[in-house]
Amino acid sequence: MHPLMRRVGEVVLMVAAAFGLAMLIQAFVVKPYVVPTGSMIPAIQLNDRVLCDRITFRFRAPRVGDVVVFENPMRGGIPLVKRVLAVGGQTLEINKGYVFLDGDMLEEPYIVPERRGIYTLEVPILIPEEELWMMGDNRIESGDSRYFGSIPVDSVLGRAFFTYWPPMHLGALR
Repeated sequence: MHPLMRRVGEVVLMVAAAFGLAMLIQAFVVKPYVVPTGSMIPAIQLNDRVLCDRITFRFRAPRVGDVVVFENPMRGGIPLVKRVLAVGGQTLEINKGYVFLDGDMLEEPYIVPERRGIYTLEVPILIPEEELWMMGDNRIESGDSRYFGSIPVDSVLGRAFFTYWPPMHLGALR
């Protein structure tokens, strides 16, 4: 075989192996997502890119406060990024924008007061087992469980843990 052809074959094989490895990493370890809305301001800005850990929830269930990526229950297709505010078995109340779990007000240091809104649930909701109540941090601009209800835990794709783009927003999510 001609040395040039051997080199081309090696390059093609290396590119194919790198592509296959990248696809495996995205499928099972970490996957990037674009957040196309401002529903998570200030934690995540409009059009930020975040990394989603696809391993954590294989070992533990989502917890209140986790920022997660999940299948969109309204439109399908574009996954949503929101914060878990209640898990199965908890009773949720929202009064003038303040969230109460099992009667206790939830501390939400990630909320900017002017973005809390004044939404009130008329009656408390018992979150069904194996379901989650999701809300954006920017409550006045978030399409979330207030509109589509609780979501099944198995619709969660992973835990958003890091903003990587744009560089000025680089950092861990809380």
